[in-house]
Formats: sequence, C-alpha cells, structure tokens
Amino acid sequence: MNRLAFPTPLTASMLLGALLLAGCASGVRNPSGMPVTRMNADEQGAVAGTGIESQDLVAVTDKMARSILTNPELQKAQGTPRIVLLPVENQTRFAINKDLFLDRIRVQLNSKAQGKVRFLARDRMEALEKEQELKKQGLVTSSADPNVREFKGADFFLTGKLSGLTTKARAGVSDYILYTFQLIDPRTSDILWEDSAEIKKQGNDDAAYR
Repeated sequence: MNRLAFPTPLTASMLLGALLLAGCASGVRNPSGMPVTRMNADEQGAVAGTGIESQDLVAVTDKMARSILTNPELQKAQGTPRIVLLPVENQTRFAINKDLFLDRIRVQLNSKAQGKVRFLARDRMEALEKEQELKKQGLVTSSADPNVREFKGADFFLTGKLSGLTTKARAGVSDYILYTFQLIDPRTSDILWEDSAEIKKQGNDDAAYR
C-alpha cells in the first residue's frame, strides 16, 4: 500500500530557502550606499561640483525672466511682442543641455507674464506647415480660412551665451561662469535688452557633468 511521503524538517527548510531565493532573483534590490534624497531644484545637494548645476540654472533664469518683463522696449511695444528663441552658445568646459536656460525662461514668462509676451514655436515649423497643408487640401477642418497664412513674425530674438574661466592647482579647482542673455531686434540687429549673472565656485574635487 503506497503512503504519502511528507518532507522532513530539513527538507522543508531547504524548499523554503529555494523559494525565497527565487523570489529575490526576480525582484528589484536597491544598491547599497546613500539612499536617494528628493530636493528642490534650487538647493545644492551633497553631490556637487564647481560647474553649472540646477540651483545656478534656477537663479539665473529667474533673474532673466524678471529683467525681461521690466524692459521698456517690451512695455512700449505695439500689441503683444512675439519672441523667437535662438540657440544658446556654451563656451564653458562643462557639457550641459544649454537649451534648459531658454526653456525655463520661456516657461517662467508664459506662466507669470499674463500674456505680456508671446513665444513663437519655430522649432515646430515642420509640423505646423504640414498642418496648414492638410487644411488647404480639406483633409482636416479649420475654423478659419485655410488659405490664409497666420504664422507670426518675430519682434525679438532671445538668445544667450555661457562663458567660463577655470583655474586648477594642487589645492583644487575654481570656476567662474558668466551668463549673458540678449533681446535682439531682427529688423535692425539692435540689442534692445541685455542682462547677466555671474557665479564663481571653488572646491577640492572636480565633478563630471553630463
């Protein structure tokens, strides 16, 4: 007569250990070391260097947005001024997404300027032209005459430059960065507004920026 075989205590513990190992193998385990800390973008964290960091970007772009709004050329402009963003030049030694500066200035002005300025989406021209062509062909509906081109011209160009000066010695490294931004009249090439910010840092160790 066959009898059911029950596992011994040793066998049962081995099976339980195997199941636990299998569960751990399929899960996510955090690496050892310092846990992640959530911070505000304008705070300097423990991981820092002498280069361009989030707190610098926030401080610089906040200052530029406030300065643009108080510019007399914008205040006396007829109608709502249209602004086109031109690429920022990065002449520092740090690899950084330089578009972050103009992106944040644009967002600050769009959210807080209450319609005092408008930005033109020139970086989306291909999609915009395609949409107009679809309207002309009657393939999509339009609330306005599809044959009328409504793309606005730029009243101002907004651009900037990041310039750096670095000193290295046995004692450490020092970096000075000058942030300059300009509003340019596209008809005359006149610089109608310009402002700057400068930040200097020094430290014992250099950091890698990506």
